[in-house]
Amino acid sequence: MNEQTVTAYPTREEVAYALTAGGVLKTGWLDAYVRVPRQAFLPDTIWPFDMATGRTVHVSRTEDAQAWRGHANADVPIVTQWDDGEHAGRAPGRLSTSSASMPSVVFRMLDDLTVDDYCRVLEIGTGTGWNAALLAHKVGEKNVVSVEVDEAVANRARDALAHFFGAPVDVIHGDGRAGAPGRGVFDRVIATCGVREIPYAWVEQTRPGGVIVAPWGTGFTNADAVLRLTVDAEGKSASGRFTGPVEFMKLRAHRSAPIDHEAYASGSLSAPEVTASNAARALSATDRFSPLTFALGLRVPACTYIAAEKVRGAQPHWFYSRSDHSWACALVEDGEPTVRVWQRGSRRLWDEVEGAYAWWVERGRPGWERFGVMVRGEGERVWVDEVGEWA
Repeated sequence: MNEQTVTAYPTREEVAYALTAGGVLKTGWLDAYVRVPRQAFLPDTIWPFDMATGRTVHVSRTEDAQAWRGHANADVPIVTQWDDGEHAGRAPGRLSTSSASMPSVVFRMLDDLTVDDYCRVLEIGTGTGWNAALLAHKVGEKNVVSVEVDEAVANRARDALAHFFGAPVDVIHGDGRAGAPGRGVFDRVIATCGVREIPYAWVEQTRPGGVIVAPWGTGFTNADAVLRLTVDAEGKSASGRFTGPVEFMKLRAHRSAPIDHEAYASGSLSAPEVTASNAARALSATDRFSPLTFALGLRVPACTYIAAEKVRGAQPHWFYSRSDHSWACALVEDGEPTVRVWQRGSRRLWDEVEGAYAWWVERGRPGWERFGVMVRGEGERVWVDEVGEWA
């Protein structure tokens, strides 16, 4: 390997400086970052996201130890399992199913958790074990319980944690929706997987005044937002706000089935509606972490949105109902003052999207920080600005 390739990777010290300067790595977690390296919990074969190429790449420690260490130290997400362990080969699989999150996201969520020394912490989604190790360094390995749905992933993380600390961290193979029954009450709960609702078992297993942090989303897109909840004085409910956008692999029970486009939009298209739509123009100008798509997901339930690639200045925006086979498509073309819209089925999905967009605009285009969630035994509701003003 030539010197140019070797020096292309940032050192852990350079990453730490960047995270600290960016306000992500706070003083309370700096010692954990220094003493608990992510590479100690990574397998020999990894698929990091390469920022230079914008692609997920295969890296083997036995083939290129320098590249492996470089990616392990970098502020990038790293896939460690594809297709629930059924994947083989060097190319990426169909679905990433276990990973090591990028350090900037890890420490932002740990900061949201506000962990005190000797807190008891429940983690949902062990993955490589690195996040559990950071927590164990902070609060003590006996105070961390982690739940992992994949047995092979759980076993590997358990071994890595035991090797690192010289003592076992309690890693449970099980469904994270149930929390950790029989392990007592926790001061903090953190999920390292995206959820579509907060399981009430997590509230029941958190002490009054305790905190729950989880990536939460609607299924409208694959994006999530970090939700920080505080359990009430009676331990019966939890409420709190979102702190910012993220994207996580989903809790297995909360995964959405892939969209089969042909099952929706088969057959010939009828004549489109022609409209001057601010909603469609706004969608064309957003990215996947936009507060607009977050708000639309709240107001247009059981719907998946996919923005197709722009071709020759024309971009289709597709909406698929998850409750039936209703669908809509809005075609936005550069330089055209109007938008062509098709919709079919018992749900008029584009009409729902237009109504949701108007609702968002009327409230001053709220971002994540103005939304929150109330979780009770009978379910959860999303609010905007204050509890009681339901979204």
